[in-house]
Amino acid sequence: MSHANPLDGFKVDPARIAYVGEGLERPECILAEPDGSLWTADARGGVVHILPDGSQRLIVPEAGAGAADGGRSSAPDAVARLTSGLLPNGLAFARNGEILIANFGTDRLEAMTREGRLRVVADTMDGQPLGKVNFVLRDSRDRLWLSISTRMRNWMEAMRPQVRDGYVALYDRGRLRMVADGIGFTNEMRLDAKEEWLYVAETTGRRITRFRVGEDGSLSGRETFGPSDHGAFIDGIAFDGFGNLWGTHVMTDRIFALTPEGEMRILLDDDGGSAAGRALMEAFERDAVTPELMMACGGRIAPMFTSVTFGGPDLRTVYIGSLGSKRLPWFRSPVAGLPMIHWPRG
Repeated sequence: MSHANPLDGFKVDPARIAYVGEGLERPECILAEPDGSLWTADARGGVVHILPDGSQRLIVPEAGAGAADGGRSSAPDAVARLTSGLLPNGLAFARNGEILIANFGTDRLEAMTREGRLRVVADTMDGQPLGKVNFVLRDSRDRLWLSISTRMRNWMEAMRPQVRDGYVALYDRGRLRMVADGIGFTNEMRLDAKEEWLYVAETTGRRITRFRVGEDGSLSGRETFGPSDHGAFIDGIAFDGFGNLWGTHVMTDRIFALTPEGEMRILLDDDGGSAAGRALMEAFERDAVTPELMMACGGRIAPMFTSVTFGGPDLRTVYIGSLGSKRLPWFRSPVAGLPMIHWPRG
């Protein structure tokens, strides 16, 4: 007997979207904790902690972090840190509560204490630079899954249909190794509830790819999950407790969900088929994307949706990460999110 999908008939009502936070810079990725705290990446070179009472603080690597960023963190102000190349992107919590940072600016996997002490976890693999480090995910065995969007130093050169130089690496017991290659701009990744499959957002592949996870962390059985072409760039993904995989179409500003059967449903569309969005996708198909075409995109709720994060005590509050908003939109979901590894399990 099949159970009705809790997303049946559900659409996000834009009039009921509320906001939290202020003055944020590029809040691309968001982590939620059971006490109501939120943590978001910030382009000023660190993370912002938004407390349950709404107060917030920016935490950046403290002066003298030294080897963590080549000494550049001794700059006295956040602007200098930003120009030094620090660009926190994907976030995860380590078991000890440290914040794991996929740093798109330094091309490293870093760990920062909640007080701002920074250390490098990995910056090379087999003696070679990692490439553009995008996202980090911790599993139940404390292994870290790392997405590398491209090996190109200028990531804009990878925004092309034929480029497939992204990969997935696994950090296990102090060693980093490649477990999947040939991916079109590897972005966010999620494991299903049983950690049997790893789901990968291929941004320029415009699809979700999944791999079966072996006992040793090896990946096999690569296949497309859901539509073979979303007709849009995919950025962040997250599971709910029913098994729907939620995600964002960045720049064309939609939130979608793929049912367990792979059917795509659009839950929120803040682009509405805009001329800018159409121009970008048409240019991509002609191999003619430019930064100007990308920056012309973005809706009104939070320009350039990047991620969805389930939070709140019941995991039914959904927060939207973005590239262009100064605050975090949120709305209520009819279904709870799948608890992440740092969340207490019932």
